[in-house]
Amino acid sequence: MAGAVWPGQRRSDLPMTSALLFDLDGTLLCSDPLHVAVFIDIFAAHGVTITEADYMAHIIGRSNAAIFGHFLPGMDPAPLSEAKEAAFRARLGDSVPPVPGLLDLLAWAETEALPCAVVTNAPPANATAMLSAIGLATRFDVVVTEGDTPRGKPDPAPYALALDRLGADPARSLAFEDSPSGIRAAVAAGLTTVGMRSSLSDATLREAGATLTIPDFTDPALQPLLERLQGADA
Repeated sequence: MAGAVWPGQRRSDLPMTSALLFDLDGTLLCSDPLHVAVFIDIFAAHGVTITEADYMAHIIGRSNAAIFGHFLPGMDPAPLSEAKEAAFRARLGDSVPPVPGLLDLLAWAETEALPCAVVTNAPPANATAMLSAIGLATRFDVVVTEGDTPRGKPDPAPYALALDRLGADPARSLAFEDSPSGIRAAVAAGLTTVGMRSSLSDATLREAGATLTIPDFTDPALQPLLERLQGADA
């Protein structure tokens, strides 16, 4: 498929179609343990102790500005964010397995001519590093990252931008998210949303608005939603 459409580009030539839209962290790869470790180190350096439970309750899916504003109010979040993300990329390394079933799902989407997007609150450098680490640096038609819209998730703006660039109809598309803030963003953009149980429970993800939750992309419970997309574009 075509390379990613980065900020400033637009796929205005595409007709309204079905599409698959994916969060990145915790959805395409299991990255939460790395983020937990980095946040623990960053906050410890400033005299703040956090746990994995704090990460799940107050950090997962949120923007760095919101995270640092919550835990370190009064400090400039920009240098903190830069240090945190550089540490994350160093821990990530060059090769990470994608979530099981992802490659098969993307192959199916290509066969069905369904465009695919990544929609993330991560900064561009992180998105590039993560997609490269799972071997999918050029696989997605559109990549929306931090700064592409005035507000990140849970605002629906990132998903609205991705849908616009894909030329996709939200009512005929699917989103995949692992955090409450991401699910709320996708649902508010009009997307049926599948929750990924990479870190959080079925109940937590459904409470945020997920229609279905799955542990990974091999779950047969996903099949009826995919078949509905096939019918929509028939």
